[in-house]
Amino acid sequence: MPLPEDEERQLKEIERALCRDDPKFARRIRAGDPRVRSKRTLLRVLPGVVTGAGLLAAGAVTDRAYLEAAGLVIVLLSLAAAMASRRRYLAGVRPARSGAGTKTATGTKRWPGQGRRARMMQRMDQRWRRRQDGNGGMPGRTRS
Repeated sequence: MPLPEDEERQLKEIERALCRDDPKFARRIRAGDPRVRSKRTLLRVLPGVVTGAGLLAAGAVTDRAYLEAAGLVIVLLSLAAAMASRRRYLAGVRPARSGAGTKTATGTKRWPGQGRRARMMQRMDQRWRRRQDGNGGMPGRTRS
């Protein structure tokens, strides 16, 4: 459901202020988005597929088996990287299952669907609350 214009404008102002106040934090947020990571991986894989296909075609035209083999290997490795990226993307965007917690190998309780990104978001929420309380986002630090 789209936001009203005034709320959308306020959200953009908050985003700009965040980028201006803490650019490192803003970069981390943008880099952690699975869609951005997936697109970036696709852009890295695409030249490999094109180069491999070119070598494969050149090997077929010139009857050079080593060009065909090199092209095939490059295409297969590039496609394998793309598939691995796609699987990671799909694993990161699937909804959580049941609400029951499970124990990890270290004995800490972990909720299903709580991945690295969810834990990172929790830490950022905690830092944000500490900043709002006036201690600059660092535990134990107070402003003078």
